Parts: sequence; C-alpha cells; structure tokens
Amino acid sequence: MNVINTWSEVPRFESEEDECAFWRNTRIDARLMNGSLLKTDARESTTVTLRIDPRMLARIKRLARMRYLNYQSMIKQWLSERLEKENAN
Repeated sequence: MNVINTWSEVPRFESEEDECAFWRNTRIDARLMNGSLLKTDARESTTVTLRIDPRMLARIKRLARMRYLNYQSMIKQWLSERLEKENAN
C-alpha cells in the first residue's frame, strides 16, 4: 500500500478509472488529513442566545441525531448555507 505524505504526490488523472486504480492501492497519511481539517479558534466564535419553541427544538435534535450530527453544529451549517444563498442573489 502506497502512502501519500504531501498533496503534491497526488497526480492528475486522465480518467475516473485511472483515479480509481490509484486510490485502490494508495492511502493518505493521517497526519496529512489532520493538518487539512479546518480548526476554528474559539475566539472566532460568539455565543448567542435564541429562544426556540421546545417542539421545534425537539424536531431539530431528532433530525441531527438521524444525521449523526450535533444539533448546534447542524443549525450553524443551515445558517451558513442560507447566508451563501442570500449572498448569491
């Protein structure tokens, strides 16, 4: 099994078949993947308080559990997606 240690080691592929064959025998080093994750700084976040109907919150939490997400993270994702949509107009 080949291990990719830098992103420059990933070639450009001519076809999906070539890419499939490459990844069949190659994996990415965990340190490279960990270094690629977006790490947010707690100082970049602001705590807000929202009053939400308990039934709505229960529905949100249920949806989040079904998607294996933290409900607060899911709400932030929804807000981010909506902001992108609003900015596109």
